[in-house]
Amino acid sequence: MQQHTTIQTELAAFLKKEGQTINQFAGISGVNSGTLSSIINGNRPIAMQQLDRITAGMGLPEGTFYELYIDECVVHSAPDWRRLGPFLHRCAELDKLECIRQVVQIIMDNITYAPLLFDTAEEFYGQGKLQAAALLYEGVADTEKYQHSERLALCQYRLFMIRIGQSPEADFRAATRFEYFVERLEEIDQLEALRQLADIYIALQHWEKARLLAEELRHKTSIQYEIRFYKTKKKKELRQAPRPLCFYILYAYWLQSKVCEESGEYERALEYVGLYTEMSWIVEESEEVQQIRAQFSRLGTVYRSLYRLMCGELEALPEVMESIGTPGLGLLDGLLKAVQAANRYGWKVDELISRFQPLLTPEGTALGQAEGTPGRETPEQYPVLLYELALYSLKAEKIEQGIRYIFGSLEASAALGSIACVIRCVRLFEQFRPHASAEEQDRYKRLINKVQLAHTGGKRTTESLRE
Repeated sequence: MQQHTTIQTELAAFLKKEGQTINQFAGISGVNSGTLSSIINGNRPIAMQQLDRITAGMGLPEGTFYELYIDECVVHSAPDWRRLGPFLHRCAELDKLECIRQVVQIIMDNITYAPLLFDTAEEFYGQGKLQAAALLYEGVADTEKYQHSERLALCQYRLFMIRIGQSPEADFRAATRFEYFVERLEEIDQLEALRQLADIYIALQHWEKARLLAEELRHKTSIQYEIRFYKTKKKKELRQAPRPLCFYILYAYWLQSKVCEESGEYERALEYVGLYTEMSWIVEESEEVQQIRAQFSRLGTVYRSLYRLMCGELEALPEVMESIGTPGLGLLDGLLKAVQAANRYGWKVDELISRFQPLLTPEGTALGQAEGTPGRETPEQYPVLLYELALYSLKAEKIEQGIRYIFGSLEASAALGSIACVIRCVRLFEQFRPHASAEEQDRYKRLINKVQLAHTGGKRTTESLRE
C-alpha cells in the first residue's frame, strides 16, 4: 500500500537522504530539535513560521509544501485560525492564489469564518494585494449572499473597485453587478460609490444611467450636508467621506452638465455650469476645499465658453481656442466641438484648424487629454473629428483636402471598429465622388474593401454601406 505523502514524510525522507540528524537540521533550519521531533512523529501541528524555516532548511523554494499544508491543516484536521491567518498572509505575499482559493472553498461552509476572512481581505486590500483580497471577498460574499448585511455590500464594493479598469466590457459587468448593493452601504460610503459608478457609466456613454446616478448623488449628499452643517441639534461624531461633501454636490452638477452636452441641450448644460460655479453655500473650510473651489471655477470658465459656442455665440471662439488642450478640455474633444459648431452655423475657423493641425494624429491628440474629467476623451472621437474636418473642407470647396480627411477617418474607423462613422464617410464621399480624381477613387475602393474585411468579414457590400 502506497504511503500518503505528508510534510512529515517529506522531511523524514530528506533527513535520511542527506544523512542529517534532527539536531543537525535544527541548527540549519532554526527550528527547535524537540519541535522537529514532535512534527516528524505527528504529535504536533506545524506553525506557518516553522513550515517556512523547514522548507528553507531543505533548500526548497518558498511555498513548496503549501498544498500539503492545506491537506494536513485544513482538510484532515479542524482548521485553526492561528495557523490559517498567517498561512493566508504568506500565500498572498508569494502570490499563491490557488492555495488561497482552496482554503476559502473549504472553510466557508462554516459562516463563523466570514468576519475573520473579511478582516484579512481588508488588510490585503489596503496593502495592494488585490487579487488575493478578491478571493476572500468572493468567499465572504458567496456565504452571505442571502444576507442583507453591510459586510456583503462592502465585499461587493471592493470587488467592483478591483475589477474595473481592465476593459469597457469588464467595467460594465462590474458596475451592473455592484449597483444593486449601493443602498446597503453606510450612507457616507454611498457617496463615493455613486461617484465611481457614474464615472464608469459616463465613460461607457450610458448617459441616462449617468444622469440618474448624478441626481441620486446630489440628493444623498445634500441630505448629509444638511445633517452635518445646518442641523442645530447636538450630533455624535460622524464619519467623514473620502472627500469634502461639497465636492460630491459640485461633481453631480458637473456630471449632469455633461449628460446635457451629449444630448445637445447646451442651454441646459449652461444652467448646470451656473450651479457648480455658484459656491456661496459651501461652509467647509480647508485647503482641500479651496482646491475644489478653484477646480470647479476653472471648469466653469472652460465649459461656459464651450457651451456658448455650441449655442451659436461666435464671440466665445477665442476663449475656447485658448482652453483647448488645457486641463478640463482635451485637445480632441475641444477641437471636435469647435469644428462641429462651425459646420452647424457656417462659420470660418481656418485659424483654429491651422493652429492645431500639427497635432491631428492619434498620437498627437492623446497629448491633449483632459485631466480629472472622466469620459471626456475616447479613441472613437478621432475619426469623428476627421469626418467633421472633411465636411468643413468640402463645404469650403477644398475638395482635395476634404477627401484626404475622409480617407483618414475611414482608416481610423476601420482600426477602431466604428461602423457608424464609416457609413457617414461613405455617404459624404459619394456626394463628392464626381470631383475625385481617378487615383482618389481607386484608393477609396481599397479603403472600403479594408473596412469590409475588418468589420463584416466581407459579407457587406459597398452598395449596402451607401444605403
